Amino acid sequence: MPKPISKTTKRAPGKSRAAASLPYEDWLIAQLKIPAEAAAYLEAVIEDGNQAAILLALRQVAQAQGGVAGVARKAKLTREATYKMLSKSGNPELRSLSAILKATGLRLSVKPIEKQAA
Repeated sequence: MPKPISKTTKRAPGKSRAAASLPYEDWLIAQLKIPAEAAAYLEAVIEDGNQAAILLALRQVAQAQGGVAGVARKAKLTREATYKMLSKSGNPELRSLSAILKATGLRLSVKPIEKQAA
């Protein structure tokens, strides 16, 4: 016959509760207000190659740079089109992507792939 399980558990003596985790979004948005941080963040996400993640990162950068609506205004795009473009299923044209990046103080660039030493 199995041993009954107690319905109450006691905290071990001397042990304190772990600190609750904090949402990262506020911290991330604050970091993405710094153009160099935003550029490094986007570069890292682009390196992974996941389109949905890239669009999410672009949306987060836009939020940090005055909000998606503000970035759309600066980019001379409609707010609705910008939200749609930066959605998971978005597929922005190169000129729209360039306009959004310019409105956030960034630009697209191309670098050669570094060859790995054998």
